[in-house]
Amino acid sequence: MQIIRGTISGASGPTVTVKGMNGAKMHTTALVGSGGLLGEIVRIQGEQVVLQVYEDTTGLSIGEEVVSYGKPLAVRLGPGLLANVFDGIQRPLEVLRLQAGDFIKKGMGINVLPDKTWEFIPGVKKDDVIEQGDIIGIVRENERVEHKIFVPPSSLSSPLNKGGIRGVVKEARKGKIAGDEPVVILEDKSVISLFHDWPVRQPRPFKQRLSPDTPFLTGQRIFDILFPVAEGGTAIVPGGFGTGKTVVEQSLARYAMSDIIVYVGCGERGNEMTEVLSDFPKLIDPSTGLPLSLRTVLIVNTSNMPVAAREASIFIGATIAEYFRDMGYSVALMTDSISRWAEALREISSRMEEMPGEEGYPPYLATRLGNFYERAGKVRCLGKEERTGSVTIISAVSPPGGDFSEPVTQASLRVAGTLWALDTGLAYGRHFPAVDWNRSFSLYYDSLKDWFAQKVASDAVLLRDNIMAILEREGELKEVVQLIGLEALQDKDRLAIETGRIIKDVFLRQSVFHEADAFCTMEKQYWMMKCVLEFYTRAKKAIEEGVYLEKILSSPVITRLMRMQDIPGNVFKERAEEILREMGTELIKIAKGE
Repeated sequence: MQIIRGTISGASGPTVTVKGMNGAKMHTTALVGSGGLLGEIVRIQGEQVVLQVYEDTTGLSIGEEVVSYGKPLAVRLGPGLLANVFDGIQRPLEVLRLQAGDFIKKGMGINVLPDKTWEFIPGVKKDDVIEQGDIIGIVRENERVEHKIFVPPSSLSSPLNKGGIRGVVKEARKGKIAGDEPVVILEDKSVISLFHDWPVRQPRPFKQRLSPDTPFLTGQRIFDILFPVAEGGTAIVPGGFGTGKTVVEQSLARYAMSDIIVYVGCGERGNEMTEVLSDFPKLIDPSTGLPLSLRTVLIVNTSNMPVAAREASIFIGATIAEYFRDMGYSVALMTDSISRWAEALREISSRMEEMPGEEGYPPYLATRLGNFYERAGKVRCLGKEERTGSVTIISAVSPPGGDFSEPVTQASLRVAGTLWALDTGLAYGRHFPAVDWNRSFSLYYDSLKDWFAQKVASDAVLLRDNIMAILEREGELKEVVQLIGLEALQDKDRLAIETGRIIKDVFLRQSVFHEADAFCTMEKQYWMMKCVLEFYTRAKKAIEEGVYLEKILSSPVITRLMRMQDIPGNVFKERAEEILREMGTELIKIAKGE
């Protein structure tokens, strides 16, 4: 291993200039100063290099030594990731607190994953031929997740299987084994351990990228039906201050139908992350009844923590998500917020005196965002065993003043497949999720139509399209009302406005605090659409037969419709059928003048 040394010649915030580092390589790490602060080389000019330091640089002085071992910034992967809380460079915060108190000290080097033994159950035996991606055993990390141990894929940090070379098992151990100890020994004396490292900026390999043909179910009606994101897709959630971006992401982290959640708090306020850290261990996973934290990895880099570590945090989150994807799990990666990450990138770029782009962001902002979002996907994993995994990325975006034309939102829109645009007016009107259905879109919808038709109902797509048509018609009529008044409209048009109001207040609005409404099954979503559209169809027919709209709106059926979301999902179909029967009987009575 080549050791390269240099001395500090200048420092500006998180960036440090070093001279005398002849032979240094881009994007390798270095230990800076007497405190051994972790940094990464981001520019090379002859023997002079520039590092971004992931810790507070206060106190560094000219002439202090910098040492590089030529290793890239890497994340340690293995049992112990779940139910853990890391900072932006994957240091476990609870261990830091126990060793150094509530304030993180500089230059602390500690074990990333727990220093303990794990019960390893081998899945291979002597003389088996294995290759990269093959599962060699499992560790039951907790009662929620079966941690699969597999042959690490080829990488800069993995001497095994470089070039995809196969190996023959000489010995497969079992029982209590520490993370760095070998669990499988090969004939060529290579070993495989429970832990392995992976460079954070290098996407993990896979066999094949699959088409997005399955929705990522969230339990939120507006996300699942109107603007779905595919499993392995990307969605952005832009919105101004107070529109509920963090609440949306936390709701998805709790209720989304995924095996693993990786939540990255990137540059957010400390009190918001405190709420996450205190609430997540108490939350119960609705699908299993077990604590939600058992399937969650939290990465915390608040606004007062080192800015360079904020830039690295989302790539650490992506690498951990890909690791669980390679086991065959469906993983949801939540980043809150990508705008704070972009601000960190802008600050580092300005310290390096790079040519600024729009609004001071570096010209490569869109490229870096693309590199991150492209790590989402549904894939066929490496290994002889057939399995698929996925990483779905959902990013909150915080445009200043709610201006969606700013660079971070626009750069994200170029690569994201779904837009959930949050609206300040809806948020202040206590409408959750505060999604503007006029500005939002989903590029995955066409590829998901077959799934909805096969798994939900043959007419589910038609119902969804009719819901959207009524919302669009209601929007058009509202503009007319502003000119001529509501009374000037015909009853058919007023019915469209009233139906649009029911859709918005009943179908699109959900309560995260109401047990029956916080998570909505696809069956319940289907029958809610069916009830609303059946009301609209029958009421329109009654109006054509001469019934006044006021009589229809005074019907007790309206009250039943407005309370549909309070009905539990397990009995909703039966209740919906009752509502439909009552609706038909009531409207017939009204038409007869009874």
